[in-house]
This record gives sequence, C-alpha cells and structure tokens, in this order.
Amino acid sequence: DMVATVVSERGAWPVVMNNDTQVRRGLQDTHFPMAPPRNLHTAMVTADEIIIMTNLEWANRFAHVSAVKESCANNARIGSVEEGFGRWPISVDDIERTIGNAKAAIAKLEGATRVRVTSPGGTDVMVDIERRPALEVVPVKQRGAMMGPVPLWGEVAYAAVEDKTEGTIVVDGNMLGIGVPHNVETPITWHIEGGRYQAIEGGAEARRLRDTVEGVEGADVVGEFAFGTSDFAPLGSPSEKGRKGTVHFALGDNQNCYPGGQNTSRLHLDGVVHNATLEILDSGEFILKDGVWQL
Repeated sequence: DMVATVVSERGAWPVVMNNDTQVRRGLQDTHFPMAPPRNLHTAMVTADEIIIMTNLEWANRFAHVSAVKESCANNARIGSVEEGFGRWPISVDDIERTIGNAKAAIAKLEGATRVRVTSPGGTDVMVDIERRPALEVVPVKQRGAMMGPVPLWGEVAYAAVEDKTEGTIVVDGNMLGIGVPHNVETPITWHIEGGRYQAIEGGAEARRLRDTVEGVEGADVVGEFAFGTSDFAPLGSPSEKGRKGTVHFALGDNQNCYPGGQNTSRLHLDGVVHNATLEILDSGEFILKDGVWQL
C-alpha cells in the first residue's frame, strides 16, 4: 500500500496484484510452473513500470519467464525489491559505484571469447562467451533493461556458449531450487563436459539438485556465467549473486534473459562460487583474484 500510494502521488495509476499462492507453490515445488496466470501476464506486458515485492529466490527464478522478456521488449521498466525495505545501508554514491564496476568489467570483457574461473573450493572451469553480449543488471533500472533486484544488487552476466563449457564447478554458496535459503551445508560439484553436466556430486543437497534437474529438457546445460559488482549485496542468500567476489553459474534456460542465448528450459537454477578468480584467457587479465576485485 505504501509503494502504491507513492506511485499514485507521483501521477501514475498503480494496479496491485497479489500472486502469493503461486509464489508459495513455486517455493514448495521447483517444478511448479513459474509463468504467471494470464491476467498477470497481460498486466505486465501492457504496463510502463513493474515493481515486484516477494521472496527473492522466487523473484530470481521468475526473471526467466516469457512475461518478463515480453515486458522488456515493450520498453517497460521492471525490478524486484530486495528484502529490508527502508533499512538498506546504502547511498546514491554506493549505487553509482556498483554501476561503474559493472561498466568497467563489461568494457574489459569486450571482444573476449573465453574466461576461466577458479576458486579455493575446487572450481576450475572454462567458459566460452564468444559473440555473446554482456547483460548488465544494476540497481538503476532503465526502460527495456532486464529485470533484476534493487537496490543492493549488481551483476554482469553472459549466456555461456551452450556446448563449450568445460571443467569443474564447485558451488559453496547459495543454490537456487533445492529449498536452501542460505548457503549449502556441503559443497555441490558439477562435472561439466561439452557444456552439460555429466555428474553432480556432494551430500543431500546435491541429491536434491540431481532429482530436480533430472529429465527436464535443457536443464543439464550450463546456460549462464555471471559475477557480482556490488559491495552491499548480502552474503548467505540469493542476493549474494550480486556481491563482488562471487561468480555464479546456472543450469537451464538462457534464451529468455541473456543476449544470444539458445537454450530453452523451464528451469534456471543458479549456484554461487565464493572467493572466485576470474581470468580473461584472451588477454591474461583478471576481473577477480581470490574474491578481490581487480578493476
């Protein structure tokens, strides 16, 4: 009500829609459809501004539905509000630094074809991003820009070339889609060949991930490679994907959000790598070393 009141005071006509039932079902069952009902889909694709206030994991997964892609194509401005409304320890200058970090990284990666990500936890993987433009996800939302959380988050993301990712990814942070609100208790190891996982190893959380993606078309593909650009995105939740020092990868869809993505799947599940080193193999330059920003 408070947000709708402010929107109204600024001359717009707010329509408030409650989608809690779908959110609850989606959090209980990762296979429950993420696409919104027809009335909400229509409201989104005909709106000028879309403000989403809900569970952050659900919002992260919701970003990969066609209603969001169509809304962006229609030049809407769309964002999800992070938890802690009104208590964020952040200033306008902080937000501008998050945006500046993203732009600096995108400039450094311009024309790059391959990157390597390593971590103390055991990640050692090479990702091909040739001819895949960067997706900038920053707190100031522009018209037509992809949905993302505000105001703490900053991210640069790429659609990984679908058949080229090679190596080992060890998720030791947050993992979406398996009922873990914070970080995994036991690291989850993805063994990747030709862009697809060949094995997922670890403890009970790894078994849940295997059960979730098994048999789902396109969910065996590493669809996304991304890294955070913010000093303020909190660790220990889905927000940490936007934190400097982390790199994340996703199994599943990359054609709804990421420029050039070719993989279609009804799942998009992110896993976070902490204290990452990110090297541009074309130039030997680094974006991150042991989780420390290099730009």
